[in-house]
Amino acid sequence: DKTADYFDGDTYIQHNPRVPNGKEAFVAAFRQIFAQNPQRHSRITQSIAEGDLVALHVHTVTGPQDRGVAIVDIFRFDANGKIVEHWDVIQPVPESTASGNTMF
Repeated sequence: DKTADYFDGDTYIQHNPRVPNGKEAFVAAFRQIFAQNPQRHSRITQSIAEGDLVALHVHTVTGPQDRGVAIVDIFRFDANGKIVEHWDVIQPVPESTASGNTMF
C-alpha cells in the first residue's frame, strides 16, 4: 500500500478495462494478481519519457514455463512526479514470429 501512496497521485485514472479508477483499486488488482501468480515477475525492456508521460515496454511472465506477455504501459505524471493516469496494451508472446525477431 505504501508503494501506491508513493507513486499514485490523489487522482488515479485507469484505462485498463479490467481495473477501476483509484489507488485502492490499483492495489487490490495487484494483490489479486500476485496472490494467484506468486512467481509472476516483469522485466522492463524499453522506456521512453516525454513531458509528463512515460512509456514502458515490459515482458511479464507468471512462471518459468510461461512465454509471457508483452505489455506497453503508458503513465501520466502530475507536477509532483506522482502517477495520475495509466493506459496499457497487452499481447501474448507467441512461440515464433513471421520475422524471426523476438518481441523484445
